[in-house]
Amino acid sequence: MNNIKHYFNSLLLIELLKGLRVTGRYLFARKFTVQYPEEKAPLSPRFRGLHALRRYPNGEERCIACKLCEAVCPALAITIDAEPRDDGSRRTTRYEIDLFKCIFCGFCEESCPVDSIVETRVYEYHFEQRGENIMNKEQLLAMGDKYEKQIAADRQAQAAYR
Repeated sequence: MNNIKHYFNSLLLIELLKGLRVTGRYLFARKFTVQYPEEKAPLSPRFRGLHALRRYPNGEERCIACKLCEAVCPALAITIDAEPRDDGSRRTTRYEIDLFKCIFCGFCEESCPVDSIVETRVYEYHFEQRGENIMNKEQLLAMGDKYEKQIAADRQAQAAYR
């Protein structure tokens, strides 16, 4: 009896009709399409994009060269060199992030005790030349300066969630 039922189901293409029913259901449904360059899709508040180094309001860089971000990075994408300054504090002489290695996990951001390294909402970037994938300290500070208002607003919103 089961063989006869299976024979008629395969003869009448029941499986194909079930699949076409699913296709037909979504064929006339309203589509969600974003016209990308003109429209932007909404980002999650926890989105992690391009990195930036922040400064204090007096203009001094926040990074104290503790190297926690370098130690916690699972992809070994961060390279830091540091030296002591005249006042006894340590500051970085070299801070580089290889964006080809980076997996944008956010561990560097979470491990930073002074909230120096952050990941912005910037996701539109590209590389044209070899070596542009490595962001140095000056580029990271420039990103931080450019997007400081957005970074501060994101930090304030994150504090409200906690």
